[in-house]
Amino acid sequence: MGARFPRPMLTQSQLAELLEEQGQPSYRGAQILDWIYKKRARSWEEMSNLPPALRSALAEQYPLRPLTHTLTKGSEDTTRKFLLQLPDQRYIETVLIPASPALYGEKSDRHTLCVSSQVGCAYGCKFCASGLDGFTRNLTAAEIVSQIILAEELSGEKVNNLVFMGMGEPLANFTNLSNALQMVTSDWGLKIGARRITVSTSGLVPQIKKLAELPQQIRLAISLHGPDDVTREKIMPVNKKYPVAELFDALRIWNSKKNQKITLEYILIDGINASPEQAGILAKRARSIRAKVNLIPYNTVEGLPWVRPNDEDCLRFKKVLTNAGVSATLRLEKGHDINAACGQLRLKKEQGTL
Repeated sequence: MGARFPRPMLTQSQLAELLEEQGQPSYRGAQILDWIYKKRARSWEEMSNLPPALRSALAEQYPLRPLTHTLTKGSEDTTRKFLLQLPDQRYIETVLIPASPALYGEKSDRHTLCVSSQVGCAYGCKFCASGLDGFTRNLTAAEIVSQIILAEELSGEKVNNLVFMGMGEPLANFTNLSNALQMVTSDWGLKIGARRITVSTSGLVPQIKKLAELPQQIRLAISLHGPDDVTREKIMPVNKKYPVAELFDALRIWNSKKNQKITLEYILIDGINASPEQAGILAKRARSIRAKVNLIPYNTVEGLPWVRPNDEDCLRFKKVLTNAGVSATLRLEKGHDINAACGQLRLKKEQGTL
């Protein structure tokens, strides 16, 4: 059987079309998707309603699972980071975060998975570990979705919420991201509600406008980290191409298409962006697009010079926002003890220091 078959976990229509091109009836695609997403088959041999010759051809040409689990680092607050290996021997990370720390030995009933979209990152945010070793490649849609399936298997927990805030810039991998969103939200896929999915971006203006046109009512988070061009350009090179004013114009377009608040992610870095004056500018920006603000004290990254503000300064910054009528949370980040900042575990593994 010399036909070539599509990599597993294409969208339903893609899989049906490509199988039909190779002489297979289109309903085989629905069967395969059922085995992958509903029954969580670990091998092609398990797919008993597929012809043996088809199973054999698929098994020979395409691995059912494109990711291999390498390491788990658990946290005192039950956050777990998984280091995963790709078929080309590269590494990515995904982090499973409970809704709240487990109390008195009880398990949290809701879990958020922080998903990676690229191997490394090309955008060079100065505070981030993901780009320290440069950009290697985009993840395929299959590699994105497999993080969810594997995290559920490894943890024994259901993933309720997804945040595309792991390694990479999701909107720089737009085609694979949009296909993955289909797989995740569709009835034939993982059936995770679109409103439980947040895509984070450093501010790629054209792609934000494209994302706004997708039918899924996903949420949007902006890695802002500076309320004005002078501050933001110190730590985010993307701001030179897409300045703050242009970014906020795109966010107003998003607001016209989607019926939910944008989140402005803001990592507080001592001496860079954590002054009360900068909080005042941020408050005006947030009010202009009816956004909420998520404040995150800087999570130390080995090899980078940035310093975490003290708790008093963080609380003072938040108070400026709330006094201005902006909804703001100050998040004491989970996973501080397991190098949970994006890219740290992968970097240590590839450098041989893990």
